[in-house]
Amino acid sequence: MRNESKNATYRLVLLSIFTAIILLQNFVPFLGYIPMVALSLTIIHITVIIAAIVLGPTGGAIIGGVWGMTTFIRAFTFPTSPVAPIVFTNPLISVFPRIMIGIISGNVYLKLKKMGCPHYVSMSIASLLGALTNTVLVLGLIYLFYRQPYANALHMDVTQLLPALLAIVFTNGIAEAVAACIIAPTVATAILKARSKTAS
Repeated sequence: MRNESKNATYRLVLLSIFTAIILLQNFVPFLGYIPMVALSLTIIHITVIIAAIVLGPTGGAIIGGVWGMTTFIRAFTFPTSPVAPIVFTNPLISVFPRIMIGIISGNVYLKLKKMGCPHYVSMSIASLLGALTNTVLVLGLIYLFYRQPYANALHMDVTQLLPALLAIVFTNGIAEAVAACIIAPTVATAILKARSKTAS
């Protein structure tokens, strides 16, 4: 009973810390977003992936939801890019993909871990899929719901939009995925080691 209470407290503390980090990354310039022409290059997804690995899919989904809600609010008040007020005021684009990062990366990590996949490899694959989840869902939903206004904001014909979005996937998306594969497993491993020492 005491261990369960200790674990619950530890999880709550970690959730609070991850939430604080997400808020800092959202509001401190260049700490979470690097402004680009169309969308911002982000490293915030890495925090969500780390939370998903350390706290599981539910914890990752909560932290992803915090990021998503912050993105949603910022789209109305302090947008991170010129197109943010057009697309991120829709929670299906601003919130849903962020939650899915936590769910997918957390579940992939647990599944690979159960299959006996090496610890670091499991984390790297989970990080890769979590990062790509964000990129593919955000850009895919933008194309599905806002292709015309998004193309207008970029001063291009709507027929040019799909190649432009695919270019973002293969530039921003790949860069974000590589960063996640390098940083998330390293940080998550350190947190899990510290957690096991605390529990013992």
